[in-house]
Amino acid sequence: MAGLVDFKNEEEVKEFLDNLGTEYSYQCHREKDAEGCHRLAEYLENIKKDFEATAKVLKTNCEQSHHSESCYKLGAYHITGKGGVPVDLKAAYDCFLKSCLKGGKKSIDSCHNVALMAQDGRINDGKPDFNVAREYYSKACDGKFAPSCFNLSTMYLEGSPEFPKEMTQALHFSEKACELGHIWACANASRMYKLGDGIKKDDAKAETLKNRAKDLYQKQKAAPQITFGM
Repeated sequence: MAGLVDFKNEEEVKEFLDNLGTEYSYQCHREKDAEGCHRLAEYLENIKKDFEATAKVLKTNCEQSHHSESCYKLGAYHITGKGGVPVDLKAAYDCFLKSCLKGGKKSIDSCHNVALMAQDGRINDGKPDFNVAREYYSKACDGKFAPSCFNLSTMYLEGSPEFPKEMTQALHFSEKACELGHIWACANASRMYKLGDGIKKDDAKAETLKNRAKDLYQKQKAAPQITFGM
């Protein structure tokens, strides 16, 4: 449809959306374009609310084209059972792993999810795999994903039979997560400097980090909250 769309005109909007769906379907099924397939999946999910059709497109685009964002979203479908996809944590893990290794907009989130699931142990008969968790938290932390840096710090802080405590590493990752805006990481790092537990005590750094945590908390409280009607 030529020209600008009048989004106050219901017929024009409907025609625009129908044309959009046709375009994405052509890109996906005729041109075999992975980006077009992912756009089609998002169209089916967000516009048509056809979650079963969405799941089919995501599955094909992940398994055949290894599209990072499609794999990430398919992983989420496997966790919730959305779109008739079987709830399967191992399948979700595989999807997140593909997304993580491929790179892309959701690869960092996917790396974090891989680490979470490895640490949780439910994909490995209840046995946590701390080495895998550390590897993929590290990937996500390198990508400046604050929760992964924080989780790494807590792993080093708490330790386990297979993963010994390392306070210098715990502090390093706490400070990195703090720099990225993680409130609890700032609080943990402040406490570590205050107590001098396994590291050199430093009251000045403890106070600086405590103030950083307070500032982040105040900004979080002041941020506008978005609510959605049900």
